[in-house]
Amino acid sequence: MGIPAIEIKDLWFAYDRIPVLKEVRFTLQQGDFMAIIGPNGGGKTTLLKLMLGILEPKKGTIQILGRKPRDARERLGYVPQSTDINLTFPISVFELALMGRLSRSRFGRRYSDEDKEKVAALLKKVGMWDYRFWPVGNLSGGQRQRIFIARALAVEPAILFLDEPTASVDREFETGLYEILDGLNKEVTVVVITHDVGVVSRYVKSVACVNHTLMFHEEGKITKEMIDMAYKCPVDLVAHGLPHRVLPEHEGE
Repeated sequence: MGIPAIEIKDLWFAYDRIPVLKEVRFTLQQGDFMAIIGPNGGGKTTLLKLMLGILEPKKGTIQILGRKPRDARERLGYVPQSTDINLTFPISVFELALMGRLSRSRFGRRYSDEDKEKVAALLKKVGMWDYRFWPVGNLSGGQRQRIFIARALAVEPAILFLDEPTASVDREFETGLYEILDGLNKEVTVVVITHDVGVVSRYVKSVACVNHTLMFHEEGKITKEMIDMAYKCPVDLVAHGLPHRVLPEHEGE
């Protein structure tokens, strides 16, 4: 089966001695598409930062592609929830996406023709090539997210991490973004934090529900147990204004 994309064993983490994550364990194989769901404050973003090596666990182990997270960073792409970019700064779509090649270029050298060709291909892949000369500040939220995804992919990662990629996205772009991720998943492992349970359930292969502990489902089904664990109350799942069933049928229904 090869080296797992992610392997976590008995992970604990706390802020100022207040536990945020405890006894977290799961294994994700390369080529998977995992959604991380759960309530705000349950530890989703903390878990993502631990996998990226931004934070260190208090207890337990994390292996990313068979290595410690910090040692695997050059093989990871990351799209954070908040991208502190000055929208008035005069930078074009192409220039912003090209910044993802910085780690591939020698310090002080100009971008190579190969860098530019890679970024051009990525902008076409995310549907933003026609906007390559546009100022980033003139784009919608959904269009900017596509550029940030292209920038993250420019490092040629084995795993792409995204934290709430549709949080600031126009409704028309929401499903389109997940369709892009679905296509990218043919080449990279995808891990996405999301609240879009009804939408993402169409695309993912596995689900991790995080609410201080973690429940992992390898078949990509969002189960009643996960919803109960995450939200502690009845939840009606609605996608684009229409009821969307993501739970398996139960006898007696």
